[in-house]
Amino acid sequence: MRTYELVLVVRPEVDEDGYNALIATLSGLVTENGGQVVDVEYMGRRRLAYPINKVTEAHYVLLHLNLETPGLNELERRLKLTEDVVRHLVVRLDELMEPAPPAEEQPEGAEEEAEGEQAAAQELDADDLAAELADELAEGPTA
Repeated sequence: MRTYELVLVVRPEVDEDGYNALIATLSGLVTENGGQVVDVEYMGRRRLAYPINKVTEAHYVLLHLNLETPGLNELERRLKLTEDVVRHLVVRLDELMEPAPPAEEQPEGAEEEAEGEQAAAQELDADDLAAELADELAEGPTA
């Protein structure tokens, strides 16, 4: 059985009773297909980045599911047919990964020294360029 994360974008007209009915329907569908709903999190009503079917605000809901692939296919099919769901996204969660070790930190003075060295190198380059230009101007035009 695989673990999935399902994000729903639900129409703003849906009230609390409609929201609870939608979650109950989806939970029933998941358990019907041999899965289980691990967690349901209401993320609130938010403004959409762009209008979707003339909807500018929506309720966001996050569900964590344990489900087999055939059950997931049926769930997605039903979500496409549900008018209250504007959009949905299903992501398979892989095994928990070990966090990356923190990058080696440099002492505070080392960072300032590196910046000073870069500035000095840029000044030298500018001085060299100015000297070359002065030499060319002193020589005059070449024919």
